[in-house]
Amino acid sequence: MAVRLIVRTFSELCITAGTLIVLFVVYVMFWTGVQAESATAGQIDSLEQEWVEQPVPDTTAATPPPKAYTPGRGIAVMYIPRLGGTWEWPVLEGTSATILKKGLGHYAATARLGETGNFSVAGHRRTYGDPFKDFPRLRPGDAVVLTDGTTWYTYRIKTKPYRTVPTDIGVIDPVPRPLKKNAAAFDGPGRYLTLTTCEPEWGSSHRLIAWAHLDATQPVTQGKPPALTG
Repeated sequence: MAVRLIVRTFSELCITAGTLIVLFVVYVMFWTGVQAESATAGQIDSLEQEWVEQPVPDTTAATPPPKAYTPGRGIAVMYIPRLGGTWEWPVLEGTSATILKKGLGHYAATARLGETGNFSVAGHRRTYGDPFKDFPRLRPGDAVVLTDGTTWYTYRIKTKPYRTVPTDIGVIDPVPRPLKKNAAAFDGPGRYLTLTTCEPEWGSSHRLIAWAHLDATQPVTQGKPPALTG
């Protein structure tokens, strides 16, 4: 009788554990994506509303210095045609776990969008919408387009994705200086973009990096850039 009770209890525990595992997998694979879709749509809507409401600049006055980015707030929207015609993600200031649930995150210590230096951005490979799921597909010459509501910035990928370790922080230096010599293929100041994500696909022991350089800019009043209309 005691043996039967132990077996039944153990079986019930196994069923409970199995149910919890299934629920966790559903949460990770599906529910975080639902949450991310709602959060990113909200971020993009907020940004677009801010851009509509911002005052028309006075072209006769001296241009004031740009305001510092606000932690946790949206600063731009990114498009990467290689990753799909509907691939559209907000970029927020900061790279905390909370921020990366809402979109991509700008490394706060790196350059502003379009300026000299290295505008560096992190994003999830998997979960929370899988923004960089297809990161390995990026190839030299691919466009990475961003807008801050007044200007379109078109960057061009310089190298194939580079695999490294999380401690290789030189990848987001103003002139990228990765551990592997010449991996970034940049040898002097410029207007660079760095994209980072986790590697392997469902792990975080390594990082995948892609570098790009600013190729073109144009006012949003001129419509979308060729990289998004071609």
